[in-house]
Amino acid sequence: MNMPEDYGKISAYGDFTPLALGGHILKIMSVEETISSTQKAMLKINLDIAEGEQKDYYAALFRGDTRENKKWGCIVYQLTHDSEGNTHRGLKTFITAVENSNSGFKIVWGDSFCQTLKGKLVGGVFGREQYENRDCELKFSTKCSQFRSVESIKKGVEVPEDKFLKGQKKQSVPSAASSDFDEISSESDLPF
Repeated sequence: MNMPEDYGKISAYGDFTPLALGGHILKIMSVEETISSTQKAMLKINLDIAEGEQKDYYAALFRGDTRENKKWGCIVYQLTHDSEGNTHRGLKTFITAVENSNSGFKIVWGDSFCQTLKGKLVGGVFGREQYENRDCELKFSTKCSQFRSVESIKKGVEVPEDKFLKGQKKQSVPSAASSDFDEISSESDLPF
């Protein structure tokens, strides 16, 4: 066999440490106002781990991803309004958690809304959510499912129950044991 042309550009599968479930102190990397596929106003919130053993977890995954269309690993899409046009409770929860996590910070509404959130801390609770992959196999991904204050996270939070696809039985499914992500320390190619 001859060596493939791109052999030197491909990373080998490395040891993969999944994100610990439960509470984490997060840094808001960026916030963007956008529209959902069902034409609802929402925020796209990019987050990373700000403290502890898994600090900068998602930045390391992003830098180690060699795929052409790589994406940031921790994104929360938060609707801004409910179906009646009122403020969505999740938005209020997010804003309150950010204000309570950053001493003296108050949200700035208007054109600079998204920019004022960048770099702020917030607490996040992570759990597992079931999905079906391209090979029709049931797997789990780790997702930020709740926002809390940093103080609340420091006091400790319970790990949420696994969220299963509709029609699936609640059963124990092992988490991923390997991945193609390797840790790299350069910040030059982060998306924000």
